[in-house]
Amino acid sequence: MADQQPQVVSGLQLWQWRNQAIQAAIAAAVPPLEVDWLLQEIAGLDRLSLRLESFKDWVEVPITISLRDLEQLWQKRLRDRLPVQYIAGVTPWRNFKLAVSSAVLIPRPETECIIDLAVAAIAQNQVAQSLDQGHWVDLGTGSGAIAIGLADGLPNATIHAVDYSNAALEIAQTNAKNLGFADRIHFYQGSWWEPLTTLKGQISGMVSNPPYIPTETVATLEPEVKQHEPHLALDGGADGLDDIRHLIEVSPSYLRPGGVWLIEMMAGQAGAVRELLQNQGSYSDIQIHSDLEGVERFALAYVGNRG
Repeated sequence: MADQQPQVVSGLQLWQWRNQAIQAAIAAAVPPLEVDWLLQEIAGLDRLSLRLESFKDWVEVPITISLRDLEQLWQKRLRDRLPVQYIAGVTPWRNFKLAVSSAVLIPRPETECIIDLAVAAIAQNQVAQSLDQGHWVDLGTGSGAIAIGLADGLPNATIHAVDYSNAALEIAQTNAKNLGFADRIHFYQGSWWEPLTTLKGQISGMVSNPPYIPTETVATLEPEVKQHEPHLALDGGADGLDDIRHLIEVSPSYLRPGGVWLIEMMAGQAGAVRELLQNQGSYSDIQIHSDLEGVERFALAYVGNRG
């Protein structure tokens, strides 16, 4: 939506729309703060001018979409529960601003920690040298968030990003280009490891945020997620662990000795994931890490033994 030709409205018009939108949000039980976040994105207003309402007196305010289109999209937010990030076409993640559309999951703040865990895992490994270099993989890249985070956090590594959806890959490639990482990330269409067979045994680290929600649970998710985010990226099968099982089983043949295996999972899955990793037999130093809310959100392990 940010691709449209810039338009200009008066500050008074925008102020009037903001007041109506806030009242409508309250009536629809949508967080009214979303109105100001949206105006920051589509009109470039800062928090201070919004709080003081100083923009009301401005003769002209450039906006990326017309007020009419903005109102139509806001009505979809209220009526159809369209996520506000899809209206703006962007979302903040770590220190980046990522383009998003309904072709990709909206990157969540809790996932940001996975990049820090990947970087820390390198320092912990005393056996495998130069893990911060070589090949790192983001499987199921979606918007490209994790791949971009890895490229940023591991400046000496080559990043490979895989997704089954061509539409998602287009978004991911746009983000990599916009943020200056196009020459650091290679993109592949396909299922999990399949496009990377030439790299078997050479991967320093695999990071993934796979589908992990049980099929029956998907139908109970909040409407913003259930009705608008891609189910392919949500549905993890009957118990939510189908794709995680696959990644546990197949990854050892791709990762080098001492290589890092790191995924995000759902609250309550840590025990099952730990057991799957242990039973597979190829992993050592299996770790469960919590997100900033204290939820056991990440599983990390190394292939083979490490010191």
